Amino acid sequence: MKKLIMALAIASVSMGAFAQDNDPVQKYSVATNSFWSNWFIQVGGDWNVWYSAQEHHADNHNGMGFFGGERRTFGGALAIGKWFTPGIGLRTKLQAWQGKNIPAYTPDAIKFDEWILNEQVMLNLSNLICGYNPNRVWNLIPFFGGGVSRNMSDNLYAMQLSVGLQSTWRLSSKLNVYLEAGFNRFEDDFDGTLAQTTKSGSIVKRGWESHDNNVYGEIGLTFNLGRATWDKVPDVDAIKALSQSQIDALNAQLNDANAENARLKNLLDEQSKKEEAPKAVSEFVNTPVSVFFNINHADIASQKDLVNVQALAKYAKENGSKLNVTGYADSATGTAELNQKLSEARAATVADELVKLGVNRSNISTVGKGGVDELSPVSFNRRATVQVAE
Repeated sequence: MKKLIMALAIASVSMGAFAQDNDPVQKYSVATNSFWSNWFIQVGGDWNVWYSAQEHHADNHNGMGFFGGERRTFGGALAIGKWFTPGIGLRTKLQAWQGKNIPAYTPDAIKFDEWILNEQVMLNLSNLICGYNPNRVWNLIPFFGGGVSRNMSDNLYAMQLSVGLQSTWRLSSKLNVYLEAGFNRFEDDFDGTLAQTTKSGSIVKRGWESHDNNVYGEIGLTFNLGRATWDKVPDVDAIKALSQSQIDALNAQLNDANAENARLKNLLDEQSKKEEAPKAVSEFVNTPVSVFFNINHADIASQKDLVNVQALAKYAKENGSKLNVTGYADSATGTAELNQKLSEARAATVADELVKLGVNRSNISTVGKGGVDELSPVSFNRRATVQVAE
């Protein structure tokens, strides 16, 4: 009775720890890791009790209880496993110990050496119920499975089923300590003792009493191999939103380019009308002619902008006039220092074009005005102007 009370107390403490795992995390899906991730090795020591099918309801047990010292033995366990998700894993476990069989009509225990090899499914209830948390200290893991066993003393083999509950505590990302309670169920003659009858001459086998049974407690260490954590599945909605923002930016650039093309087309149409019905040069030479540039560049964006510049160059050559070239940058981008240098470079580029068109270099003056915000859209500020000096 005392041992039962102690077991219930331990269970209560464990469930209390489970309830007080006050590091809540939002549940989310995790990505499947590679085959070589989330492996572990467990090494532990066992406390075992053997209860043979042949001693159930026998007339004399000499006061031996289920957990009596006459039954207890110690052994070892070694397991290797892998978590395929934070909540589901498999392990292969080997246990070896010396069992003590208590025959029905003798007080002396019969010892035999045995080992069992189980394949078991493990369920991490902490992760399945509360959500995956890589920093959780305590985890509750029931397991079940089956395998093969051998009685080495009598050279007997048998199949068996296993079930149990494991409680683990995290010491570090690579090391856990665990406590485990388990039950193995064997065929009724695995321990080498044949069926016996009671004094009435009948063979008694009911329920779990029809098989040999092993109950064990285990304490040990779990060593995590390689990567032992899980990545969150990428947020598809966030990726879509990012892609949409990039598409919107490209559309804005396309609209800007279309507006620039429309402006150039209007300039060409106006120039064509002027050539069809020429006016006095004095009507347009005093109006600045603009040449436009791409952002952060000092190369002329379109050679079409040089149409009006050619007319000014021709006028300057024929009349010996001086030309003023003024460069600009948009103040919306770049630093003041960078925009000043960019505006001067744009003015120099247009001056070089004028020289190519035959204007004497000494008749050309250049100046950079830096970054400005005079025109809309902002791309129209990326320009250089040419004007006949007054």
